[in-house]
Amino acid sequence: MAEDELIKKTLEESKTIAMVGVSSIKKEVSTNVRRRPSTIVMQYMQEFGYKVIPVNPFSAGEKIHGETVVSKLNDIKIPVDIVDVFRPAEEAPKIAEETARIGAKAFWLQYGIQNEEAKKIVESKNIIYFSNKCIKQEYQRLFLKVNPVFPALKN
Repeated sequence: MAEDELIKKTLEESKTIAMVGVSSIKKEVSTNVRRRPSTIVMQYMQEFGYKVIPVNPFSAGEKIHGETVVSKLNDIKIPVDIVDVFRPAEEAPKIAEETARIGAKAFWLQYGIQNEEAKKIVESKNIIYFSNKCIKQEYQRLFLKVNPVFPALKN
């Protein structure tokens, strides 16, 4: 199956996304956290009907875009279709192992992230692997036919 077809099929058949590394709002952080890529992507995917569960051990229990942050993938109590990762590439193998443990169908490394070890881990468990792609931009390109795709920053 061509990659575009696989991405489209995965997004069509998925309902729940665990987003690892979503930023929370911290008082000591002066930057506008609502403009961070992870929170923009989370809100965008929610707007198109996906349940997005934020995963960030430093923000567990807080709310981001109406969802309670969990510490790790294993804390999610519902089936997860896609694990979408906003963390450095060297963390990907550990997250890939957690993805396999929870039985997710797809492992998605955001734009700029790829890791061969993580790829081997998930593919050995028949989990679909995507890397170096933004889930939001792929959704826009394949379903909304927006091309070229620009990130829509919200206030």
